[in-house]
Amino acid sequence: MGLFDSFRRGLEKTRTSLSEGFGRLAAGLGWFDEGMLDELEMLLVAADVGVPATTRALDALRDRMKETGRLGRAQAVAMLRVELRKLLGEDRRLALDDGRLTIVLLVGVNGTGKTTTAGKLCARFSAEGRSCVLAAADTFRAAAIEQLEHWAKASGATLIRQSEGSDPAAVVFDAVQAAKARRAGVLIVDTAGRLHNKQNLMDELAKIRRVIAREAPDARCTTLLVIDATTGQNAVVQAKLFREAAAVDGICLTKLDGNAKGGVALAVASETKVPILLAGLGERLEDLVDFDADAFLEGLLPEA
Repeated sequence: MGLFDSFRRGLEKTRTSLSEGFGRLAAGLGWFDEGMLDELEMLLVAADVGVPATTRALDALRDRMKETGRLGRAQAVAMLRVELRKLLGEDRRLALDDGRLTIVLLVGVNGTGKTTTAGKLCARFSAEGRSCVLAAADTFRAAAIEQLEHWAKASGATLIRQSEGSDPAAVVFDAVQAAKARRAGVLIVDTAGRLHNKQNLMDELAKIRRVIAREAPDARCTTLLVIDATTGQNAVVQAKLFREAAAVDGICLTKLDGNAKGGVALAVASETKVPILLAGLGERLEDLVDFDADAFLEGLLPEA
C-alpha cells in the first residue's frame, strides 16, 4: 500500500464526514455563496481543524468570492486544499545518521501512544538493518516496561530496564552505555507520561538530557512529542505546553484514524509551528508512517 493510500484509509472517517458536508452544502446550486461558506467554516471546525487555521483558509475563499461572486464546488475544494497546504509547512522527516548514534527521546502525556510508537519505530529501524536499543525510562508504569519487552523480543532489539520506580535518568545512562558498547545505530527512550506541572516536566527531561549530553556528546538527539489526535483541541494545548517546557524537535500524531476529527493535524501544525514528522494511521506496524502533507490532504478532503 502506497503512502497516499495509507492516508486515505486512515483518514476515511474524517474524509467521509467532510464529503457529506460539502455535498449537502452544494447539492442544490452546485456552488457556494457566503452563507454556505459560513457553514463550511463550522464543518471544518467540527473536524478539529481549529478556529485560527479555518479562519485563515476561509478568508482566502471569501476574497476569491468577492472577485467572482460565487465559487463552484470543485473550485472551493481546490482552493481550500491550497490554503490548508500552506498551514502545514515544509515536509520534514525523522533524521537518522549513519556512522553515529541517533537518540530518539519520546515525550508526551499518558495514553498518547508513546510506548507503542517506541516499539513501532524500533521494528521499523530493525527492518532497515539498524541495530536498536530500547530504554524503558517510563519507570512509573509497569505496563510500559512489559510492552517494551514484547517489542524488543519481536524486533530483536536490546531492552534496557530497571525496577519499577527507578530513576529514569539512571535507565537512560545504562541505555547509552549499552548502545555504545553494542555500536547500535539507534537508541529509543520511552519517558514517563506524568505531567504534574511544567517545572516538574522541565526538571525531569533536563536531567535525562544532561545524561545524554555527558555520555553521548556526539550523538544526534531528537525529542519527539507524541500526541493523540482523538483528544481534539487538547492536542494543541499539549503541543504548546511541551514546546514551552522542552526542546521539542518534532511531533508524532497518533490515532488519526480514531474518529472523524483528523483535521487536528492542521491545528497543531499551524498553531505550534512544530513539524509533524510521523502519523499513526492504525494499529499495524506499517500504519506508523512519515507525515506527508500532500498525502494527508489527499486523504482528508473530498474529491473536487
